[in-house]
Amino acid sequence: MLAYYAIPLYVILMSLEVGWSAWKKSASYETRDTLASLGMGVGSIVVGTLLTGATYGVLTLAYQFRLFDIELTWWTWILLFLGEDFCYYWFHRFDHTSRWMWAGHVNHHSSQKYNLATALRQPWTSFVPALMFWWPLALLGFPPEMILLQQSVSLIYQFWIHTEHIGKLGPLEWVLNTPSHHRVHHASDLDYLDANYGGILIIWDRLFGSFVQEQEAPTYGLIHNIETYNPLKIAFHEWRALLRDASQPGLRVGDRVRYIFGPPGWSHDGRSMTVAQLRAEQARRKDQDT
Repeated sequence: MLAYYAIPLYVILMSLEVGWSAWKKSASYETRDTLASLGMGVGSIVVGTLLTGATYGVLTLAYQFRLFDIELTWWTWILLFLGEDFCYYWFHRFDHTSRWMWAGHVNHHSSQKYNLATALRQPWTSFVPALMFWWPLALLGFPPEMILLQQSVSLIYQFWIHTEHIGKLGPLEWVLNTPSHHRVHHASDLDYLDANYGGILIIWDRLFGSFVQEQEAPTYGLIHNIETYNPLKIAFHEWRALLRDASQPGLRVGDRVRYIFGPPGWSHDGRSMTVAQLRAEQARRKDQDT
Protein backbone atom coordinates (compact mmCIF):
# COMPACT_ATOMS: atom_id res chain seq x y z
CA MET A 1 0.00 0.00 0.00
CA LEU A 2 1.18 3.50 -0.85
CA ALA A 3 0.32 4.63 2.69
CA TYR A 4 3.11 2.46 4.09
CA TYR A 5 5.70 4.48 2.16
CA ALA A 6 4.37 7.61 3.88
CA ILE A 7 5.34 6.33 7.34
CA PRO A 8 8.66 8.29 7.40
CA LEU A 9 6.68 11.44 6.59
CA TYR A 10 4.28 10.65 9.42
CA VAL A 11 7.20 10.31 11.85
CA ILE A 12 8.72 13.62 10.73
CA LEU A 13 5.43 15.53 11.00
CA MET A 14 4.61 14.01 14.41
CA SER A 15 8.06 14.98 15.68
CA LEU A 16 7.55 18.54 14.48
CA GLU A 17 4.13 18.69 16.11
CA VAL A 18 5.50 17.37 19.40
CA GLY A 19 8.18 20.08 19.34
CA TRP A 20 5.66 22.77 18.42
CA SER A 21 3.29 21.60 21.18
CA ALA A 22 6.11 21.74 23.74
CA TRP A 23 7.11 25.23 22.60
CA LYS A 24 3.50 26.39 22.81
CA LYS A 25 3.08 24.62 26.18
CA SER A 26 0.12 22.78 24.67
CA ALA A 27 -1.37 19.65 26.24
CA SER A 28 -1.89 18.03 22.83
CA TYR A 29 0.31 15.04 23.66
CA GLU A 30 0.43 12.63 26.58
CA THR A 31 3.03 9.86 26.57
CA ARG A 32 0.81 6.86 27.37
CA ASP A 33 -1.87 8.03 24.97
CA THR A 34 0.68 8.50 22.18
CA LEU A 35 2.19 5.06 22.77
CA ALA A 36 -1.30 3.54 22.63
CA SER A 37 -1.96 5.28 19.30
CA LEU A 38 1.36 4.06 17.91
CA GLY A 39 0.54 0.53 19.08
CA MET A 40 -2.80 0.71 17.31
CA GLY A 41 -1.01 1.92 14.19
CA VAL A 42 1.42 -1.02 14.22
CA GLY A 43 -1.47 -3.46 14.67
CA SER A 44 -3.32 -1.85 11.79
CA ILE A 45 -0.29 -2.28 9.53
CA VAL A 46 -0.07 -5.98 10.42
CA VAL A 47 -3.78 -6.59 9.86
CA GLY A 48 -3.81 -4.51 6.67
CA THR A 49 -0.85 -6.39 5.24
CA LEU A 50 -2.50 -9.75 5.93
CA LEU A 51 -5.83 -8.73 4.42
CA THR A 52 -4.74 -6.68 1.40
CA GLY A 53 -4.82 -9.82 -0.73
CA ALA A 54 -8.40 -10.56 0.28
CA THR A 55 -9.43 -6.98 -0.51
CA TYR A 56 -7.76 -7.20 -3.88
CA GLY A 57 -9.50 -10.54 -4.50
CA VAL A 58 -12.98 -9.14 -3.84
CA LEU A 59 -12.33 -6.11 -6.06
CA THR A 60 -10.94 -8.38 -8.79
CA LEU A 61 -14.00 -10.61 -8.62
CA ALA A 62 -16.31 -7.61 -9.03
CA TYR A 63 -14.11 -6.32 -11.86
CA GLN A 64 -14.73 -9.53 -13.82
CA PHE A 65 -18.38 -8.45 -14.12
CA ARG A 66 -17.60 -4.79 -14.90
CA LEU A 67 -20.17 -2.77 -16.77
CA PHE A 68 -17.65 -0.62 -18.66
CA ASP A 69 -14.06 -0.83 -19.84
CA ILE A 70 -12.57 2.36 -18.43
CA GLU A 71 -9.44 3.72 -20.09
CA LEU A 72 -6.65 5.13 -17.96
CA THR A 73 -6.80 8.86 -18.70
CA TRP A 74 -6.55 12.00 -16.58
CA TRP A 75 -10.30 12.38 -16.45
CA THR A 76 -10.88 8.78 -15.31
CA TRP A 77 -8.61 9.51 -12.34
CA ILE A 78 -10.83 12.50 -11.51
CA LEU A 79 -13.91 10.28 -11.72
CA LEU A 80 -12.24 7.69 -9.49
CA PHE A 81 -11.21 10.39 -7.02
CA LEU A 82 -14.83 11.54 -6.72
CA GLY A 83 -16.20 7.99 -6.69
CA GLU A 84 -13.79 6.71 -4.05
CA ASP A 85 -14.41 9.73 -1.83
CA PHE A 86 -18.16 9.21 -2.20
CA CYS A 87 -17.81 5.55 -1.19
CA TYR A 88 -15.62 6.54 1.76
CA TYR A 89 -18.22 9.05 2.95
CA TRP A 90 -20.96 6.41 3.14
CA PHE A 91 -18.63 3.83 4.64
CA HIS A 92 -17.60 6.32 7.32
CA ARG A 93 -21.18 7.41 7.95
CA PHE A 94 -22.27 3.82 8.53
CA ASP A 95 -19.24 3.40 10.82
CA HIS A 96 -20.99 5.82 13.16
CA THR A 97 -24.60 4.77 12.71
CA SER A 98 -24.50 0.95 12.79
CA ARG A 99 -23.07 -0.64 15.90
CA TRP A 100 -21.36 -3.62 14.28
CA MET A 101 -19.37 -1.17 12.17
CA TRP A 102 -18.87 1.22 15.09
CA ALA A 103 -17.34 -1.67 17.04
CA GLY A 104 -14.46 -1.67 14.57
CA HIS A 105 -14.20 2.09 14.16
CA VAL A 106 -14.63 3.26 17.75
CA ASN A 107 -10.95 2.81 18.59
CA HIS A 108 -10.07 5.66 16.23
CA HIS A 109 -12.16 7.97 18.45
CA SER A 110 -11.02 6.58 21.79
CA SER A 111 -8.22 9.07 22.42
CA GLN A 112 -9.03 12.14 24.52
CA LYS A 113 -6.19 13.91 22.73
CA TYR A 114 -6.27 15.20 19.18
CA ASN A 115 -2.95 15.11 17.39
CA LEU A 116 -1.15 13.47 14.48
CA ALA A 117 -0.55 10.34 16.55
CA THR A 118 -4.33 9.98 16.90
CA ALA A 119 -4.50 9.59 13.12
CA LEU A 120 -2.62 6.31 13.51
CA ARG A 121 -5.31 4.81 15.79
CA GLN A 122 -6.65 2.83 12.87
CA PRO A 123 -9.23 0.01 13.12
CA TRP A 124 -8.15 -3.62 13.22
CA THR A 125 -11.57 -5.14 12.53
CA SER A 126 -13.23 -3.01 9.84
CA PHE A 127 -12.22 -5.26 6.94
CA VAL A 128 -15.53 -7.02 6.24
CA PRO A 129 -17.83 -3.96 6.26
CA ALA A 130 -15.28 -1.98 4.28
CA LEU A 131 -15.56 -4.38 1.35
CA MET A 132 -19.28 -3.60 1.07
CA PHE A 133 -18.65 -0.01 0.03
CA TRP A 134 -15.86 -0.09 -2.60
CA TRP A 135 -16.63 -3.07 -4.82
CA PRO A 136 -19.19 -1.04 -6.86
CA LEU A 137 -16.26 0.97 -8.24
CA ALA A 138 -14.74 -2.23 -9.63
CA LEU A 139 -18.14 -3.26 -10.98
CA LEU A 140 -18.32 0.05 -12.84
CA GLY A 141 -14.98 -0.75 -14.48
CA PHE A 142 -12.25 0.85 -12.37
CA PRO A 143 -9.31 -1.58 -12.08
CA PRO A 144 -8.66 -2.86 -8.53
CA GLU A 145 -5.13 -1.43 -8.58
CA MET A 146 -6.51 2.07 -9.20
CA ILE A 147 -9.05 1.73 -6.40
CA LEU A 148 -6.45 0.56 -3.86
CA LEU A 149 -4.12 3.38 -4.88
CA GLN A 150 -6.83 6.02 -4.47
CA GLN A 151 -7.75 4.57 -1.07
CA SER A 152 -4.14 5.04 -0.02
CA VAL A 153 -4.14 8.63 -1.29
CA SER A 154 -7.24 9.33 0.81
CA LEU A 155 -5.67 7.74 3.90
CA ILE A 156 -2.48 9.77 3.50
CA TYR A 157 -4.47 13.00 3.05
CA GLN A 158 -6.42 12.38 6.24
CA PHE A 159 -3.28 12.18 8.36
CA TRP A 160 -2.52 15.91 8.44
CA ILE A 161 -6.03 16.99 9.44
CA HIS A 162 -5.61 15.41 12.90
CA THR A 163 -4.19 18.51 14.56
CA GLU A 164 -5.25 21.38 16.79
CA HIS A 165 -2.45 23.62 15.52
CA ILE A 166 -3.98 24.57 12.16
CA GLY A 167 -6.91 26.97 12.17
CA LYS A 168 -9.53 27.51 9.52
CA LEU A 169 -8.34 27.66 5.92
CA GLY A 170 -10.65 30.22 4.32
CA PRO A 171 -12.38 29.23 1.06
CA LEU A 172 -10.87 25.73 1.21
CA GLU A 173 -13.24 25.00 4.08
CA TRP A 174 -16.12 24.89 1.60
CA VAL A 175 -14.67 22.03 -0.43
CA LEU A 176 -12.02 20.12 1.52
CA ASN A 177 -12.05 18.19 4.76
CA THR A 178 -9.81 20.33 6.95
CA PRO A 179 -8.44 20.16 10.50
CA SER A 180 -11.32 22.34 11.65
CA HIS A 181 -13.95 20.05 10.13
CA HIS A 182 -12.26 16.91 11.43
CA ARG A 183 -11.92 18.29 14.95
CA VAL A 184 -15.70 18.44 14.99
CA HIS A 185 -15.82 14.82 13.82
CA HIS A 186 -13.63 13.69 16.74
CA ALA A 187 -15.59 15.63 19.36
CA SER A 188 -17.73 13.98 22.02
CA ASP A 189 -19.89 17.09 22.50
CA LEU A 190 -23.52 16.31 21.72
CA ASP A 191 -23.85 19.16 19.21
CA TYR A 192 -20.88 17.79 17.27
CA LEU A 193 -21.64 14.06 17.27
CA ASP A 194 -22.17 12.17 14.00
CA ALA A 195 -20.93 14.92 11.70
CA ASN A 196 -18.30 15.61 9.03
CA TYR A 197 -17.72 12.11 7.67
CA GLY A 198 -15.82 13.21 4.56
CA GLY A 199 -12.45 11.81 3.53
CA ILE A 200 -10.75 14.37 1.30
CA LEU A 201 -13.85 16.38 0.40
CA ILE A 202 -16.43 17.94 2.72
CA ILE A 203 -18.98 18.43 -0.08
CA TRP A 204 -20.77 15.15 0.64
CA ASP A 205 -21.50 16.27 4.20
CA ARG A 206 -22.88 19.54 2.88
CA LEU A 207 -25.01 17.68 0.33
CA PHE A 208 -26.35 15.00 2.68
CA GLY A 209 -26.97 17.07 5.79
CA SER A 210 -24.17 15.85 8.06
CA PHE A 211 -22.03 18.99 8.05
CA VAL A 212 -21.42 20.89 11.30
CA GLN A 213 -19.25 24.00 11.55
CA GLU A 214 -16.64 24.21 14.31
CA GLN A 215 -17.71 26.80 16.86
CA GLU A 216 -16.72 26.03 20.44
CA ALA A 217 -13.50 24.12 21.15
CA PRO A 218 -14.30 20.40 20.98
CA THR A 219 -14.02 17.89 23.79
CA TYR A 220 -12.32 14.82 22.35
CA GLY A 221 -12.96 11.16 23.01
CA LEU A 222 -16.12 9.14 23.51
CA ILE A 223 -19.35 9.85 25.34
CA HIS A 224 -18.20 7.19 27.81
CA ASN A 225 -14.41 7.08 27.69
CA ILE A 226 -12.75 3.71 28.15
CA GLU A 227 -9.81 4.93 30.28
CA THR A 228 -7.25 2.43 29.00
CA TYR A 229 -4.00 2.62 27.06
CA ASN A 230 -3.88 -1.10 26.24
CA PRO A 231 -4.10 -1.47 22.43
CA LEU A 232 -5.84 -4.84 22.70
CA LYS A 233 -8.56 -3.41 24.95
CA ILE A 234 -8.88 -0.35 22.72
CA ALA A 235 -9.29 -2.52 19.62
CA PHE A 236 -11.81 -5.00 21.01
CA HIS A 237 -13.65 -3.36 23.90
CA GLU A 238 -16.75 -2.49 21.88
CA TRP A 239 -16.98 -5.96 20.35
CA ARG A 240 -17.03 -7.36 23.87
CA ALA A 241 -19.75 -4.89 24.90
CA LEU A 242 -21.78 -5.67 21.77
CA LEU A 243 -21.70 -9.42 22.43
CA ARG A 244 -22.59 -8.86 26.08
CA ASP A 245 -25.60 -6.71 25.19
CA ALA A 246 -26.85 -8.95 22.38
CA SER A 247 -26.58 -12.12 24.50
CA GLN A 248 -28.62 -10.89 27.47
CA PRO A 249 -31.08 -13.57 28.58
CA GLY A 250 -34.75 -13.11 27.77
CA LEU A 251 -34.28 -10.71 24.84
CA ARG A 252 -36.50 -10.90 21.79
CA VAL A 253 -34.78 -11.77 18.52
CA GLY A 254 -35.53 -8.31 17.19
CA ASP A 255 -33.80 -6.69 20.15
CA ARG A 256 -30.71 -8.86 19.68
CA VAL A 257 -30.60 -7.77 16.03
CA ARG A 258 -30.92 -4.11 17.03
CA TYR A 259 -28.03 -4.42 19.48
CA ILE A 260 -25.85 -5.65 16.62
CA PHE A 261 -27.02 -3.63 13.64
CA GLY A 262 -28.87 -0.71 15.21
CA PRO A 263 -27.28 2.64 16.07
CA PRO A 264 -24.64 2.79 18.82
CA GLY A 265 -26.22 3.47 22.20
CA TRP A 266 -29.52 1.73 21.45
CA SER A 267 -30.87 -0.31 24.37
CA HIS A 268 -34.09 -2.19 24.88
CA ASP A 269 -34.58 -0.79 28.39
CA GLY A 270 -33.29 2.78 28.06
CA ARG A 271 -30.09 2.20 30.03
CA SER A 272 -28.19 3.84 27.17
CA MET A 273 -29.38 6.09 24.37
CA THR A 274 -28.56 6.81 20.76
CA VAL A 275 -27.37 10.21 19.60
CA ALA A 276 -30.87 10.99 18.32
CA GLN A 277 -32.37 10.06 21.69
CA LEU A 278 -29.79 12.11 23.58
CA ARG A 279 -30.61 15.14 21.44
CA ALA A 280 -34.33 14.63 21.93
CA GLU A 281 -33.75 14.46 25.69
CA GLN A 282 -31.64 17.63 25.54
CA ALA A 283 -34.40 19.44 23.63
CA ARG A 284 -37.02 18.22 26.13
CA ARG A 285 -35.00 19.59 29.05
CA LYS A 286 -34.54 22.94 27.32
CA ASP A 287 -38.31 23.15 26.79
CA GLN A 288 -38.88 22.46 30.46
CA ASP A 289 -36.43 25.20 31.46
CA THR A 290 -38.12 27.86 29.29
